[in-house]
Amino acid sequence: MKIATWNVNSVNARLHNVLAWLEEARPDVVLLQELKTTEDKFPRMEFAVAGYDAAVFGQKAWNGVAILAREKITAVEPGLPGDATDEQARYIEATVGHQNGGGVRVASLYLPNGNPVESEKYPYKLKWMERLRAHAARLLRREQPFVLGGDYNIIPEARDCHDPQGWADDALFRLESRRKFRALLNLGLTDALRACNDKPEQYTFWDYQAGAWPRNHGLRIDHFLLSPQATDLLADCAVDPAPRGADKASDHVPVVLTLRQPTKLHNI
Repeated sequence: MKIATWNVNSVNARLHNVLAWLEEARPDVVLLQELKTTEDKFPRMEFAVAGYDAAVFGQKAWNGVAILAREKITAVEPGLPGDATDEQARYIEATVGHQNGGGVRVASLYLPNGNPVESEKYPYKLKWMERLRAHAARLLRREQPFVLGGDYNIIPEARDCHDPQGWADDALFRLESRRKFRALLNLGLTDALRACNDKPEQYTFWDYQAGAWPRNHGLRIDHFLLSPQATDLLADCAVDPAPRGADKASDHVPVVLTLRQPTKLHNI
């Protein structure tokens, strides 16, 4: 099973790019973030023509997450539990894969940026991460394979940033942010890319400004975290930087996870 995560930075504005990449890469499941559209304006028909079912949790002009899959998507749960007052569309979870056995629980998440850190946005980011950790702990108790993929807006380590000193006080790299990310890993989750590739400069984001892309001034902020059961199925994980060089590209690129097919569908 090939699962991709990609912050597309407006699904309608980048639709041509996304469809072209899907045709070339042929992933089984795609986790999309930063849709910047509501469910009724999501290009569901275009993705259906490309062979994908879609589960969408949208928001006008901001945020928005979706799951695409070549097989039917079931047991969809939009929204991250833990705060009934949170109206931001940043999390959607569902089961994908063979419905008669071999399914995997997946989530597409768009973690808050948190900048400026002096504003209310940074405490919101940290509280959102606490909710994510609590939810991941609940998922772990089910002992099923699950994948948390998306734009985490977290630079885990210095090697994941072209200029660690320059980003030291940014919400993406502040020590408190990185500790929250480490708390997720300490539950027993696996950073899939680092389990497969220990090299530096495995960037997934390049800003539109200051020539970041041609100068390779990037960040690794898009991640797959896997449960132990999913980690047992891990075959590969890699960044595909090619879409960043396309016309009207997103500032993020896909990360592609490959899992061996599980033998049965776990209860959820």
